[in-house]
Amino acid sequence: MCGIAGIVKADRDARADEGILRRMCAAMAHRGPDDEGFYLQERVGLGMRRLSIIDVAAGHQPISNEDGTIWIVFNGEIYNHAVLREQLIARGHRYTTHCDTETIVHLYEEYGRDCVQHLRGMFAFAIWDSRKRSLFIARDRLGIKPLYYQATPDSFLFGSEIKVILAHPGVRAEFHRAGLPEYLAFGYLSGEETFYQGIRKLMPGHTLELDEHGTLKIRPYWDLRPSEDDASRSESHYVQTYRDMLEEAVNIHLMSDVPLGVFLSGGVDSSAVAALMTKIRKEPVETFSVGYAEHAYSELPYARTVAKHIGSRHHEVLVSRDDFFSSLPHLIWHEDEPVAWPSSVALYFVSRLARQRVKVVLTGEGADESLAGYSRYAFTLKNAKFDSVYRRLVPGPLRRELRKFLSDSKLIGATARRKLSHTFLALDGEDWASFYFDNFFSAFATRDQVALLSDDFAQQLRDGAPYRHVLNYWETSTGGTLQRLLYTDIKTYLVELLMKQDQMSMAASLESRVPFLDHVLLEFAANIPGRHQLRGLTGKNVLKKAVEDLLPHSILYRPKLGFPTPWSGWLAGPQLDLIESTLLEPRSLQRGLFKPAAIERLFREHRANYRDHYDRIWRLFNLELWHRVCLEGESHDSEKEPAAKLASPVA
Repeated sequence: MCGIAGIVKADRDARADEGILRRMCAAMAHRGPDDEGFYLQERVGLGMRRLSIIDVAAGHQPISNEDGTIWIVFNGEIYNHAVLREQLIARGHRYTTHCDTETIVHLYEEYGRDCVQHLRGMFAFAIWDSRKRSLFIARDRLGIKPLYYQATPDSFLFGSEIKVILAHPGVRAEFHRAGLPEYLAFGYLSGEETFYQGIRKLMPGHTLELDEHGTLKIRPYWDLRPSEDDASRSESHYVQTYRDMLEEAVNIHLMSDVPLGVFLSGGVDSSAVAALMTKIRKEPVETFSVGYAEHAYSELPYARTVAKHIGSRHHEVLVSRDDFFSSLPHLIWHEDEPVAWPSSVALYFVSRLARQRVKVVLTGEGADESLAGYSRYAFTLKNAKFDSVYRRLVPGPLRRELRKFLSDSKLIGATARRKLSHTFLALDGEDWASFYFDNFFSAFATRDQVALLSDDFAQQLRDGAPYRHVLNYWETSTGGTLQRLLYTDIKTYLVELLMKQDQMSMAASLESRVPFLDHVLLEFAANIPGRHQLRGLTGKNVLKKAVEDLLPHSILYRPKLGFPTPWSGWLAGPQLDLIESTLLEPRSLQRGLFKPAAIERLFREHRANYRDHYDRIWRLFNLELWHRVCLEGESHDSEKEPAAKLASPVA
């Protein structure tokens, strides 16, 4: 695990500047505090920061092939590298280390760009081929590891974080204003664009090649496509096969020469990982949990139940309201973009806790998106059924009047309005963006954005702009409705979750691993029929049955909380006033993005309990903080570690 960076100058007679490359790597020192390395050859420079996990003594990067014509910098872990190593040695390749990085070099020698097809793991790597005078970059299938780049007529730059590219003196940080509609809806950008003009991300499952003439080619090498439903296979087949494959995935994710632990929320996913890890290792494991003093939002009691059940060495941290707000600028600096969800803050604090004892943690990320764990999947299927009947029986004008009443009536309070707004009564079933994305993701739907954005900006708003990327995935997906929902979320929502996990854990110099997203396991999960996935309004039926022998019934079948935070409750009183005044300061309004009256109305409605705007306030506040920290250079207290209270360890 580390961070990587690079420069390729367009002019063949130019030279990559070592000082600049070092500055780029220094910007991500938190990703790799153990070591650094550089390769410079005329117009090319590769750099890295290393968090030593595999072959701690000899795994220094960059690493080359036998004759020094191919060089690599690599971020990630290749879990099948030992098997690949034996095959490559049999084909005549000579190794000088025991690390997985060197295996990628020899795979590239054998297979060129198709080397990625052989890799099982999480990765972002860059290879300079001096024979072809070309750069080859690849990102893993699900986007577990990040890779950003900028291509200009003068140079090609890349790095594991956006701040790496911004550290180059020739790069200016400018807001990519065209991405604002998608951010207001979802809280993140799901396509190649980032919040910075000209800086893009290599998408998951893609490779990038820069040839000797400066031509850039980006190609997909993997996609998730479900096969036809095999009705002859029983539920027990899927349960047992998934259990076997999950156990294998957890086992290979334990590959490490340093201590490992588990993030334990007390939910099914992380509990299953912790239980399997305990079974495989046959010894107590280190588990780490985060919670709040507000007990209604804390899952710590469930985590303690699991920790006691599996006999782990359990550790906890409590995050206070002051911790939460004081850390936001610091975490926005680490993410380089606005923080999409309040849960990122808790993830950062539990990462800091874990780093005191281990260098690697396994997490339960990815189970919900691969096994239909969110209630929105079952709810949407039932909502769609009711809607089809409703539209046949009720005339369109009457449906529109009812939607307007539910949206605007003062007879309905904020809580009732929020609940009703998710049903087919308040949605337009003929508009999928409204029916699903507005229903469960969008803070500001298109109609809300028209009212919020300044007149100048609203005039530039293209029809469907907030949903362009996500609808593309929905429209190209295959299979039944459930499979299409899961595919779309895996390609968009999950990628952002993984970036949150990567950036928050690496902010604490901690490697996080996601066994549920082993691509072999995921491809099997994609072909589990929906009738076996869902039971009523709950999902992950196959997973729950697969680990019934490992976990208490009270953990497996309890209601899902979904890593909640007390953000909405913390908005009361002075904090709400402070956020509103921040958004209405002259420096904020001078950006020309929003109508002041619309912001005032939003806060007025929230205080009056007319509408619950906590998610909209979060979006606007984070965007403003991002402008101040990442574009204007306001202090983010990077030298001051936010405090949090360590709870007593649980034996």
